[in-house]
Amino acid sequence: MRISSGVSVVLFSVIFLLVMSVHSSAQPSKFGYGYFEEKGDTLAYRMLEPDYNPGRKYPLVIFLHGSGERGSDNDAQLKWGAMNFATPENMSRYPAYVIAPQCPNDKSWAPFDERGKDPEATRPMQLVMGLIRKMMEGGRIDTNRIYITGLSMGGFGTFDALQRYPGLFAAAVPVCGGGDITKANKIAKTPVWIFQGAEDQSVAPKYGTDMLRALVQTGAKPGFTQYPEVGHFSWIAAYSDAMMMAWMFRQHK
Repeated sequence: MRISSGVSVVLFSVIFLLVMSVHSSAQPSKFGYGYFEEKGDTLAYRMLEPDYNPGRKYPLVIFLHGSGERGSDNDAQLKWGAMNFATPENMSRYPAYVIAPQCPNDKSWAPFDERGKDPEATRPMQLVMGLIRKMMEGGRIDTNRIYITGLSMGGFGTFDALQRYPGLFAAAVPVCGGGDITKANKIAKTPVWIFQGAEDQSVAPKYGTDMLRALVQTGAKPGFTQYPEVGHFSWIAAYSDAMMMAWMFRQHK
């Protein structure tokens, strides 16, 4: 059977796209797999490493995912935001360790109660802190440049970590989250840039603006970006913001 040249081109194009699709999906992630154990509990995490030079120390970024990425596959937490740190441009400009832990299905990063009566840190957050301590003990981390960021549930977790462990982080970027306004004074000296969508139906913008006001009242000068006509997915623009990346990585304690 003779195949026309036009059909041949179409068949070649289809085969090429299929091969490229398989090849692309088979590419290994730049984030390696890791598991941290403490007191019988295990925290799954993924870690992006810099082009390691043993003579240098590097910043550490903690990335906290949202509630939809909870689980045990140690993969879903990379769905939103985290991969922005792994672009060639950002890896070359801001070499750093970036850790994206995964919260189990029935847990959360923060036990946030807007009345200011939070219980102790959640077990996943305690494990995150244990992992940070382990990284610091390894001697590879610039302890003056530890950053934390997170979206949605991770945005609440970001504020929670700041308020429970004041002085640990050099800067924070909470995205569509909120915190305990009665404890804003604990983080008044930590550079914070808050992001949110003006039309967020999942996490009311009020949570972010309440924290903004509370911080300003303490004398802090937080950054604040509210995207008009944007709902819950404000993290798409936030983690694509080159100015935010540059701002965060130049912060030092």
